[in-house]
This record gives sequence, C-alpha cells and structure tokens, in this order.
Amino acid sequence: MRTPLSTYRLQIRPSFTLFDAAELVPYLADLGVDWVYLSPILTAEEGSDHGYDVTDPSAVDPTRGGAEGLKALSDAARAAGLGVLVDIVPNHMGIATPHRNKWWWSVLAEGRGSRYAEAFDIDWDAGNGKLRLPVLGDGDNELEQLKLAGNELHYYDHRFPVAEGTAAEGESAQDVHARQSYELVNWRRADSELNYRRFFGVNTLAGIRVEEPWVFDEAHAEIKRWFDEGLVDGLRIDHPDGLADPKGYLARLREITGGAYILVEKILEPGEKLSADWETEGTTGYDALADIDRLFVDPAGSDTLTALVPMEPYAQMIHGTKRVIADGLLHSEVQRLVRLLPADSGLAPETAADALAELLACFPVYRSYLPEGADHLTEAVIAAKVHRPDLAAALDILHPLLNPLLSEDSAESVSLSSLGELAVRFQQTSGMVMAKGVEDTAFYRYSRLTSLNEVGADPAHFAVSPFEMHTRMLRRQLEQPAAMTALTTHDTKRSEDTRARISVLAEIPEEWSEAFTRLDALVPMHDGPMANLLWQTFVGAWPLSRERAHAYAEKAAREASSSTTWTAPNAEFEERMHAAIDAAFDNPEVNAVITALVERIREAGYSNSLSAKLLQLTMPGVPDVYQGTEFWDRSLVDPDNRREVDFARRREVAASFADAGVPAVDEDAAAKLLITTRALQLKRGRPELFTGYVPVAVEGPAAEHLFGFDRGGAVTLVTRLPLGLERQGGWQDTAVVLAPGTYRDVITGKTHESGGRLAAADLFGTYPVALLVREDGK
Repeated sequence: MRTPLSTYRLQIRPSFTLFDAAELVPYLADLGVDWVYLSPILTAEEGSDHGYDVTDPSAVDPTRGGAEGLKALSDAARAAGLGVLVDIVPNHMGIATPHRNKWWWSVLAEGRGSRYAEAFDIDWDAGNGKLRLPVLGDGDNELEQLKLAGNELHYYDHRFPVAEGTAAEGESAQDVHARQSYELVNWRRADSELNYRRFFGVNTLAGIRVEEPWVFDEAHAEIKRWFDEGLVDGLRIDHPDGLADPKGYLARLREITGGAYILVEKILEPGEKLSADWETEGTTGYDALADIDRLFVDPAGSDTLTALVPMEPYAQMIHGTKRVIADGLLHSEVQRLVRLLPADSGLAPETAADALAELLACFPVYRSYLPEGADHLTEAVIAAKVHRPDLAAALDILHPLLNPLLSEDSAESVSLSSLGELAVRFQQTSGMVMAKGVEDTAFYRYSRLTSLNEVGADPAHFAVSPFEMHTRMLRRQLEQPAAMTALTTHDTKRSEDTRARISVLAEIPEEWSEAFTRLDALVPMHDGPMANLLWQTFVGAWPLSRERAHAYAEKAAREASSSTTWTAPNAEFEERMHAAIDAAFDNPEVNAVITALVERIREAGYSNSLSAKLLQLTMPGVPDVYQGTEFWDRSLVDPDNRREVDFARRREVAASFADAGVPAVDEDAAAKLLITTRALQLKRGRPELFTGYVPVAVEGPAAEHLFGFDRGGAVTLVTRLPLGLERQGGWQDTAVVLAPGTYRDVITGKTHESGGRLAAADLFGTYPVALLVREDGK
C-alpha cells in the first residue's frame, strides 16, 4: 500500500477545477507536500461549492473538470512524484433538483416499482405507499400552485415526474399529483413525518443503502475506475457513521481499490478508539486537533472563564440539546424506530418514542457498531433510567431489542440480518442526534473558551498537560501511525489561527473578563453565552470584514437556538445582535476595547499558531494542510472557511525565500509559510527521521513552557503559554536535554552545539519553534 507522508486539501469546485489543481501541483511539490487531497469530485448539484450533494456517482463532475480534469491532475501529480487522495460520499445523494438525479427521478416516477427504490432508505408504508417530499410553503392551498407541464409537475422552480398513464387530458395538476408515488407536503412536516432517511436534518440529501451489493457496485463503478486506471491512490470516506454496516463497506472498498490507503471521517469522543477491525488507516484527524489545541491552553484560566458567563454544565447541556433534536428536527427518525418495534413489545407508541429519544440523548458516543460498543448502549440505558426513572420499564424492554446479541452466547459472527433493522437503524440514528445536538447546537451555546468548541472535541476538557500529550502521541505512534492529523478542515468551526489567538485568553482570564464586561455594557445583546461566543470569535478573527462578521453571527445565533432560530427568527434579538456587531466597526469605544485586546494577545497568538503548526506537521501521523493555511488564516465556520485562496501571493512569498533572510513573525505570514515548507520538505525528503517518538527532556525554571519530541532524528521543539513565559522572566537558563553533537535548525538554518544541553533562549531566538536535525552524522 502506498501511504502519504503529508497531504494538502483542495476544495474543487466550478471556480477552482481539477485543471486549476493540476496547474497548482508544482507549487505544492515545492511546498513539500506528498499527496494532493481533493474534495468530492463526482457530479453534484449545479452550483455546489462543496460537492457533498452528489447527483450522479457515475461521472466526475463536468463543472469541476470532468474525467479529463482528473486525468490532468493525476498526470501532473505523477510527474511531480505526488499521490492523489479523493473524498467520497457513500452515505447520501443530492435530491434538491430531482431531474438531475436519475436514481431519485426514477423512484419518483415509478415508486416502489423503480429499480432504484431499493437504493434509498424509504419507509413507504409510513406514507401510505407514497414518498413524502417536504417542499410546499406555508400559504393556504399550496397545491393550487402546481402546474402540469407535459410529463412533469411544476411547483415554482421545482420539477417532478408524472408517472406514465396517470395524467388524462383536461385534468387538474392537483388530480394528477394525487395519483403519483410521491406526495408534496409542507416543509414543516419533515421533522416529524418524513419517510426517507436524510443526512442529519437536510431534506435535500437522501440516504442511500450501499449495504446492498448492487447499490454499492453502481455507486462505486466510477471510483473503481480511478484505481483500475491508476488515477487515484487513496480515499477519504465521508460520514461512515451513517452507513448500516461501516465495517462491511470498508472491506468492500478495500477490495475494489486493490488495497488502497483509506481514511474515515469518524468523530471519536475523548477516550474512544477507532474499531480495530475496520479496513482503514485511521481517522481524518479531529482527535489530533483536539489534543493539539489543548496543549496551548493554560489550565489556570479555567475557573475565571467558567465563572464569567453562567451556563449549565456541559454534560447537562448536551443532554438537553440532544433531547431537543430527538424530539424536534429528527423526530421523524425516532418515529421510524417506533414503527420498527415488534407488535408484541407491549410499548405504547408515545412511551416508546419518549424512551428512544431519551436513549439517544444519553448515548455517550456517536454510535455503536454491534457487537462492538454494546457497552455504550448499556451506559445509555443506565443514564436514561437516572434521568427518567418513569421510563425504566420501557428501557428494559428496549435494551434487548436494540441489541439482540445480549441473549446470544457468542457474537463473533454478526450480520445485519442477525441484528435486525431496529438495532441497525438505531445505530445510524444516534450519530445524527449527536452531530446536530452537540456540533450544531451546544458548540454555539457553551462559550467558556470557544477555541475548544471543535468537531471531535469536548469543550468541558479544558487543557492537556505536556505529560498527557506525550502519552497520547506515543499511543498514536503505536496504534495509528498512518492516520491523518489536522488543524483546519472544511468543517472546522474556527480555523487554526483563529483558535490559536482565542486560546491566549486562558492566560489572561481577568483581562478578558474586564473586556467582555465592558463590551456587554456598551452594546448588550441580553444573551450572555452568545455575546461571549461572538466577542471571543471576533477577537480571534480580527480584523475581519463587517459582512463576514454579520454572516457568522447570524449562523451562530440560529444554530445555538437560544435567542433565535432558523425556522422562527427573533427579529428583536437579531436586530440587537447586529447592532452590537456594527458597533465594533462604528463605535469608537467598542472598537477600542476589541483592538486593544487584539494587540495585547497578537504576538502570543502568533506563537501559538506557529507552535501548533509545527507540532501537527511533525507529530506521528499524516499531516494535512487545508488549502491556504500555510499563511495566516482566521476563517470562521463554513462557508467562510471555503473562500478562494490567493495562491499567486503564496507562490510569490515562497519564491522569495531563496534570496531573502529569515522572515519576521508578523502579519505578513511569511514566517508561517517558511515553517510549513521546511517541515514538509524535511518529512518528504528524509522520512527515516520520522519513524519513532521519544519525548525530549527539558530542565529549568520555564520547563513547562517548552514541549519537544524526537521522531527518530527530527527533533521538534515548540513554545507553549507564551504570556506566562513572559511573566516569569523568559527562558532564563531553561534548556533541552539532547545528546552531544551539532544540530541544525532546518527552519532558520542556524546550527547549535550541544554538550548535552541546548539553551532554550538560543533555540528560540528567531521563532517560538525549532526543528532540529543532527549534522555530525550520529
């Protein structure tokens, strides 16, 4: 198996095609990148910038460059010695425009008789034999807006097929609609009455059943071609938790790709491990991101930041937000589970729905993979009984139904049929509830220190000590050395540099408390947690445009669903919130508070950014650089983090390194590019230096501010908690313990002579980081 040493993620879209990516390959090769990593490239909804709404899995999207574009990119990568990794989406398809998706169009036209009816996860009986489509508006008699146009029904811009023989001349569009295999219903009915599986709560993304062999084959024929023709070297699998059988899916994928490198976008909760028997090299790196961020958070700031804005405890909060999701946005999924209960269960539908929703709210991880993870279900049952003693009897009935293996002597050989549809579907549903209740709700409510609110992380876990970090690194080296590491992705809530600056607030919690109190007094939003989140975010991303600030605030507030929501916006609150944001630009007092604090933490933010970057690039694993983040990047949540990248400027700065001196650490971002380049080049050029992991010992009064490790010849040294270091008088006589010899810092080119110790003050004279290699051949 060919395994990457590093990757560089590119967002392929109509405005940046595969041909554009091919032209960028020489820059990526010079940067030191080993593989090019592409966002989804199969044909997606027209105008889609992300590509996760695939409408035709049989072809590379023509608007993204098509088959010719993939060939051009692959050829360019091969010529430069680079591999190619592609993101694929096996869980769902885009159905926003039915006529663009032949699978979905066929189902709408032919109903259960369609060849593709089996491909989608549809409960026909729940809709009285019809597929419910939640597209109608809130007006009275919306069906009167239907128009019959040839063999199609049109509802404004929506187009739907008319089944053969169901439209007689002179009939009304409403009469024709009544004879179809689908029923157009009000959009608000989706959350409780939808009868097809969605991706989370997105009505326009319909789940597909790749557990069916023919569905897998047809959905992956084009992907198989990429490997048969040597165009692609590896795959990133989006949302495996949505699949009925992730383990079986990965086994089939490994087979058709000839044993290729495979990563899964699997969110692991703290302490959770990836299934050992999955055919994958590991996750896409959110777990690494969480560890790295917390190394640069001062644990001493926890109490002050916690007390600043009263919030319910995080565990209590996420139980509540998950329960709201199970009872609201995803109630149709809960109802589907209720319908799957055996007729003799003895549970009334209302009681069953209540108990199932409580179990989903109490589930401690995204999902189980029975028989693995049965203990998570047991844990959820126990927690649900504590929360709801009145449901204890119902929970006792549900437990063996959700895990039929409880009564079996051996669970060594488990199939989907032996588990049953109820148990399988509950596993698929728990991940949806976790994602929507935690990532998309609680992460916008729990604002103690917002740099910790990232996918795959637990904001209640405040900091990681150097000792803890070393143990996690050693475990990573032992258990998943080829898994990806990440700092920024297309899904992160805040980019790496935004988070790095926000984390500095933990070093000055009293100063943040004073600044926030002043801001809240000048422009009160009357929602303390949201105000705290927004002001922290803006301090982390400053300077940012007014347009970006308003767009982020609206999304954050509506996702939090505390003072306003997407479906019922609170105009009074939102007006107050937007006025506060305008004040950051227009009110001199508000602006002064923000800019003064940004200036106070700017240098420390640079230090955190550079240290986190070098750590991620050189730690055990395969580091990914998200497009553009070799420069400072203070992006916010999507779509902000998917903006166009100025690669011309990056090329220009990279070209200057040959003639210019070592760049300063300032807003120009050249220093970050230099550090990224030197680390990637060393890893690709001398991979033998990155085959182990040994912590580097540190001695002296500032030892806790220096974190280092030896990867087998490459020694990484970084600074942590820079303001605390400054307060205690700098490095003084702090030193790292290294064997006697000559070491060169590949970043600056400076050499250091060690007699057994190297002074931190000398190592960090230029940058807060160093990457050392022995020069004397020992």
